[in-house]
Amino acid sequence: MPFTQFTSLDFDEIKAQIRDYLRNNSNFSDFDFEGSNFSILIDILAYNTYINAFNANLVANESFLDSASIRENVVSLARNIGYIPRSKTASKAMVTFTVEYEGEDVTSSTQKLSKLYLKPGLVCVGATNNTTYRFSITEPTPATLKYTGRTTNPDGSGNKIYEAVFGTPVDPIEVFQGTLSESRFVAKGLKDQRFILDSPNIDSSTITTYIQIAANYEATIGYGKIGRQWKMIDNILNLDPTSEIFFTQEIQDERYELLFGDNIFGRKLDTNDVITTRYIITDGESGNGAAVFEFQGVFTDQDPNEPGSKTVIPYGNVSINTVQSASNGSEMENLSSIKYYGPRLYSAQYRAVTPRDYEAIIQSIYPRTESIAVVGGEELDPPQFGKVQISIKPKNGTYISDFDKMQIKNKLKNYSIAGIDSSIIDLKILYVEIDSSIYYNSSQITSSTDLKSKITDSLVSYSKNVDINKFGGRFKYSKVLQLIDRVDDAITSNITKVKIRRDLKVLTNQFAQYELCFGNRFYINPEGFNIKSTGFTVSGESSIVYLTDVPNKDANGALDGSGKGTLSIITKNEKNENRVVVKSVGTVDYVKGEILINTVNITSTISSNSVIEIQAFPDSNDVVGLKDLYLSFDVTNSKINTIKDVIASGEDVSGVVFSRDYYTSSYSNGELERK
Repeated sequence: MPFTQFTSLDFDEIKAQIRDYLRNNSNFSDFDFEGSNFSILIDILAYNTYINAFNANLVANESFLDSASIRENVVSLARNIGYIPRSKTASKAMVTFTVEYEGEDVTSSTQKLSKLYLKPGLVCVGATNNTTYRFSITEPTPATLKYTGRTTNPDGSGNKIYEAVFGTPVDPIEVFQGTLSESRFVAKGLKDQRFILDSPNIDSSTITTYIQIAANYEATIGYGKIGRQWKMIDNILNLDPTSEIFFTQEIQDERYELLFGDNIFGRKLDTNDVITTRYIITDGESGNGAAVFEFQGVFTDQDPNEPGSKTVIPYGNVSINTVQSASNGSEMENLSSIKYYGPRLYSAQYRAVTPRDYEAIIQSIYPRTESIAVVGGEELDPPQFGKVQISIKPKNGTYISDFDKMQIKNKLKNYSIAGIDSSIIDLKILYVEIDSSIYYNSSQITSSTDLKSKITDSLVSYSKNVDINKFGGRFKYSKVLQLIDRVDDAITSNITKVKIRRDLKVLTNQFAQYELCFGNRFYINPEGFNIKSTGFTVSGESSIVYLTDVPNKDANGALDGSGKGTLSIITKNEKNENRVVVKSVGTVDYVKGEILINTVNITSTISSNSVIEIQAFPDSNDVVGLKDLYLSFDVTNSKINTIKDVIASGEDVSGVVFSRDYYTSSYSNGELERK
């Protein structure tokens, strides 16, 4: 008799299937399974089957990158395709400082010391969010001493005072948030020897390794020169048996292991070689924002890696100048990011050709990236062949600094094809706002204010959805309507209008032209007022003015079908009537969703930071972040109005009061000003 086919992994169902199988056997046809000791044996069989099925399912899931849930397994699977998950990244600050040193007697012609060295380790401390953080360096930094012309005594006698300048505004010193740590190993020539850095929270990009060859081991072990620095790499391209390199990989408990060559790809360690490794143990993104620093470093009279170096006490205090505050710190790469970028970086094969290649590579070289848009020159209007346009949304910010842009471009040169010019442009944000009138049954709630707060909280939570806040994101109108309706049972309906907005950064008191792309078709009201703006002033006009539009029409007064219109500058007179200041200041392309403003001199704006907020009504309530537009659902500037539903509450049976006092239009208003 064939055994029953198992279709479930549930314990009770497995037990029932075993019992049914035994009952179908003629030897046990009249057996009482529940009232005998046979029930215990069936429980054991079912339990054993259940445990085996669970383990088999777990093993199968952990064998594939998409389904694995344990970090060690995800990292191991990603390693098989050559992907190295990002470690914690220390926030970096750019600083400069000048140190004064008391030298030889003024009568001496021999300079006592020519250079000062900043010792690896703690350099300064900085505070952010009421917490103090340490900032360190991993390698010694030298600076030349120059005579200042001053002496220790006001009358010109005493000792000469020298100064050493560490860093300049153009070439500052980079300090890393965290504590410098050091590990030392001795190669024993064993195949199973491992070089593991036991400290957690290591920024793997700061790992610096020195190798002291065995020939000098006996004479220098434990002191003196630490050897030659070997280079950390992440691939085996262009390696030979003499390449002095090493690899790193993440292992159990988020620790890191050093791997060295095998005399085929990279030089192999010899027995008794001494490995000295320095690295920064960091707090990740917590250190971002520190801008004021206090010096805590140590100076030496020669390279601190050399034997016999001595500590030098500076003459006076050391003040630190901040060129760039601490930024770019990030946490260890999470599992979802590893699963997403691992296969994409593997498909890129360390070369940037397609937009997906750029997306994966930039994410690896700039860990602070939240979202990326890469547009080929052939897709630009007009086309710019041989060019790649990159837009990056950083985490916890809006724009990336010029310094970071330069670093990203320099690193991209190692991956991009010759002749391709990559440019990193500032972020363009397309804001989506809603104007929602929400009807509620007043007999089912105690406070309309509390209801409004609940609705706002739900919308804020939805606005953080990863499907919205990204390049290529999509605002889904139907989901927002459902979200509002489901906040509370008292809500009977909602009428929600969608608006899209771009912030125009203007050059005040300068003649300039502007272009704004919304990437979505505009709704066309033949009467105009489809485009609205916040107030601003222009040269030659003292009153506050606004932008608005008039669609192109034919001789009969109907839309001419061109899908375009004229942009005008209008103000209000004493009677609150519209007065045209400039009849044609630009054009509107309703089909492409573009606004072009001709040469104009804008002298000031009502909004802060020289910004004019320009809004339009989309032709479709589902809004898309096209190409290099970063979509953002702006709940703060959205309007949430709660309105009593007098019909649902029974106050108005006929609907006359509702239509007269509680009516809400589903269409845009004809007002001039954006409010």
